[in-house]
Parts: sequence; structure tokens; C-alpha cells
Amino acid sequence: MSSDPTAPRGTLFIVSAPSGAGKTSLVRALLEQIPGLELSVSSTTRPPRPGERDGVDYHFLDEARFLERIESGRFLEYARVFDNLYGTSQDAVEARLDAGADVILEIDWQGAQQVRRVLPEAVSVFILPPSREELHRRLSERGQDSAEVIERRLAEAVDEMAHFSEYDYLVINDDFTRALGELGTLIGAQRLACRRQQCLHADRLAELLAR
Repeated sequence: MSSDPTAPRGTLFIVSAPSGAGKTSLVRALLEQIPGLELSVSSTTRPPRPGERDGVDYHFLDEARFLERIESGRFLEYARVFDNLYGTSQDAVEARLDAGADVILEIDWQGAQQVRRVLPEAVSVFILPPSREELHRRLSERGQDSAEVIERRLAEAVDEMAHFSEYDYLVINDDFTRALGELGTLIGAQRLACRRQQCLHADRLAELLAR
């Protein structure tokens, strides 16, 4: 919790996009540019990969501990992906928001629905590629997947993109610099919200309005 009870609570930003839309690169650039913006660290039951650090890349849990946290309602959202569980700790996110940090949560549309049920004040953004052809090109240029896998990922992307209208904002990543600027503008606008400014400038407002 924040030590200052008058400090404004941070904003939770949900960012979703199909694979290949450039979400991860945009979020990484935002975190480098904007002070006070943090990325939520997910929990998972999968084993760490070489170079990954517990608490930095993921919170690594065994399945028994993960399931125990599900039972006690400690996840904002969770899902099983293939043989592993992934989830977002509500306690961790709430603590950073209460400390005044703005938190980015990178999740898919299903996770976003779960989070909005618990924290309806969260601000959600969906990132789209400029075209299906460009999305196919980006997926192909990774050079990691077979043609069959690329086609499957493209079909999954179309299914995911169909949920864009559930979000508050839509950003089309046809130009990286412009898309990054639009996301930065969105975050800046939320920081100028009256409720937040009122907390930050309570003394100044009291002086200005004194009779």
C-alpha cells in the first residue's frame, strides 16, 4: 500500500493484440520512455528457460501452489496454455496500483474479460496490424515456424481480432513510431484525469479556491 493515503491510485492498462501485431515491441518501448510505468509479471507453472529469473520474467510456481491460489481467488485472470498454467496475481497488481504506479498487463481477450470483471476501471487497448497481408508477412519473417504453423497462427489471430470492440481504445500499428506515440498519448491523458490531478494537486487547488 502507498504510505501516503492522499496519493492517487495508478491505472491498470490492459494491452491485447494478435501474434505479429507488434504488441511486445511497443510495450517494451513504452516502458523505456515513460517513468512510473511498469509491466505486470505473470505467474506460471512452466519451468524457467535459460536466463529467466524468478520474479523478473515470471513468478515460477509448481502446479499445486498455482491451483491453491486459484482456489483462494488470488488471480485476476488465469488460463491453461497447453500443459502449463499462466496467471496474474491480484495482490501484486493491486499493491503496485496502490503505490501510484501505472501497470501494463499484456494478456489475450479472454484474460481481459476476466480482469474487467474484477477491475472494471482498467483501461483496455487493442493493437491491430494494418492488414492481414502484413500480419502474414510479419509472422513469416520470424523464420521460426513452418507454413502450416503460420497459417494456424493467422487463423488464431483473426479469431482474436474479432474481439477488438470489447476494448476502450484501438491502435493500428501500421507505423511503429506513430503507434508508440498514440499509446503514449493515451497514457498521458489518463494521468491528466481530474480524479488523479485532484489528488496530486490538492494543496494547490485548495489555495486557488480559497475564499
